[in-house]
Amino acid sequence: MSRRVVVLAFDGISAFHLSVPYAVFGEDRTEIGIPRYEVSVCAVEAGPIRTSMGFQMDVRDGMDGLARAEWLIVPSWGNVLQPAPPRILEALRAAHQRGTKVVGLCLGAFVLADAGLLDGRTATTHWAWADTFAKRFPAVTLDAQVLYIDHGDVVTSAGTAAAMDCCLHLLRQDLGADSAGKVARRLVIPPYRQGNQAQYVEQLSAAGTTVNRIAKTLEWAQRRLDSDLDIDTLARQAIMSRRTFTRHFQKATGMSFVPWLTAQRVFQAQKLLETTDFPIEEVASKAGFGNPLSLRLAFSKCLNTTPSHYRREFGNRTASER
Repeated sequence: MSRRVVVLAFDGISAFHLSVPYAVFGEDRTEIGIPRYEVSVCAVEAGPIRTSMGFQMDVRDGMDGLARAEWLIVPSWGNVLQPAPPRILEALRAAHQRGTKVVGLCLGAFVLADAGLLDGRTATTHWAWADTFAKRFPAVTLDAQVLYIDHGDVVTSAGTAAAMDCCLHLLRQDLGADSAGKVARRLVIPPYRQGNQAQYVEQLSAAGTTVNRIAKTLEWAQRRLDSDLDIDTLARQAIMSRRTFTRHFQKATGMSFVPWLTAQRVFQAQKLLETTDFPIEEVASKAGFGNPLSLRLAFSKCLNTTPSHYRREFGNRTASER
């Protein structure tokens, strides 16, 4: 049975924000082996709602639609200066108590905070509204620098592009890295950006050739993850000094080199564990970790699991088994 995902809409919602979870979960991609999610939209009242772009859409379900949700996504919110309506907050609390995963994308984090679901936790939201969020919700620890934060039962993300990253992260957890990579390729977006990556990345101030050299160097490194890579090797490949390359690398990726390299290697190991029967020792070698211990330590830190458990969960499973 497909997972049931319910997206909360409201009058004046951005159609683009509403489309983000649908683009990741709602499209039929069974021809490439991706199980289809059961995605529906609900609102305070069933019926027509107005979007920020001026057109209307019919919403079939009112708040009773939340009762069917396994994942409940609030893709944005309108007026972040005022609390969400009590009916929405009560429904979110009830859904959370039932075991529903509740996700606040972008300004949707305000609604989760209004419901008290973020009290005592760390959360993120769009950087432009960070000060407002911090003032309104002193019981929440705000990290406005990251793309998304996943507590398991409650998830928050930064702005629109980060919301897409967050949805891909949820899909990756549900179906594995290989499936998430296929969906990312269909959407023509990067397959994996870590949640702790910076949400606001400076544009490179140099000419376009510099941007292209950095991009090509990262692609070069991703094809050689089993090699002995370090910042000096990549700098030489980019024909830059170590200092210049480091500066441009951080501007382009929003993170330092070692966490980036570890993330790429973990992602490669995930795909190998899912799609091959290679022994753990060989997976560690091909992903660039060198030995199983380093692989286990990276999986524990990044995914809170072990390579063996990950393989049991995602390895060589057909779509019908998921």
